[in-house]
Amino acid sequence: MQLHRRSVEVEPGESVSLSVALPAAWPAPRTLVVLAHGAGNDMRQPLLVFLQERLPAHRVAVATFNFLYTEQGRRAPDRGPRLEACYRAVLAALRGDAALRPERLIIGGKSMGGRIASHLAAEGEAAAPAGASAAIVARGEAGWLHGLLFLGYPLHPAGKPERLRTAHLPLIEQPMLFLSGSRDRLCEMELLRRTLESLQAPRRLHLIDEGDHSFRVPKSTGRDQAQVFEEILQVVVSWLAGLSPASSRRRSKGRGR
Repeated sequence: MQLHRRSVEVEPGESVSLSVALPAAWPAPRTLVVLAHGAGNDMRQPLLVFLQERLPAHRVAVATFNFLYTEQGRRAPDRGPRLEACYRAVLAALRGDAALRPERLIIGGKSMGGRIASHLAAEGEAAAPAGASAAIVARGEAGWLHGLLFLGYPLHPAGKPERLRTAHLPLIEQPMLFLSGSRDRLCEMELLRRTLESLQAPRRLHLIDEGDHSFRVPKSTGRDQAQVFEEILQVVVSWLAGLSPASSRRRSKGRGR
């Protein structure tokens, strides 16, 4: 694995840290997974670090980054538009890097980071980059979105299931993988299942038994954090292997798993 660190300018005079882990061998189609952190963490969040260290062994590159508020040492997250602008700036930098040239792009993140990624997809971030040739567009290899990875999607605020964060999800056409803990206080399972049933895009839900919002499980399960993270890794690797360029360019009419 090769780890590259750089900064990305989001606004004049304001930049964020970006870390990209490349596999030793990166065969076509080059898959890049971009993961944003949750509200109470930064790019060093343990699950993001684990995936960035382990996915390259499966020939997948992984990028993580800070939002502006964490880069600047502030605790309170920025408002949605500013978070989205930061994520877009990072994606633009990755797509424009001639040394990377990713062909399949997966975006997502932990909790809030995944939610911001979902808004980008719903708002048209999947559009082909300017200047992409007709042949590249036809093959779906211009480095635009091929899927979304949600590590604990915050379906609603804790204790407030009536305040669903789902209105934009039907606008997403790319395949989605939802990893969720069965005891997640920010994601009531029955509400999540109903939400997924209402979507047209391919989607998959994988439950971490007894996991909370951070995928911590009680000692009584006999499992430790490393085992839970390994389960998440294997699910992500399996899902990525099943993606195809074609599935990201049209809205599937099939039901998700």
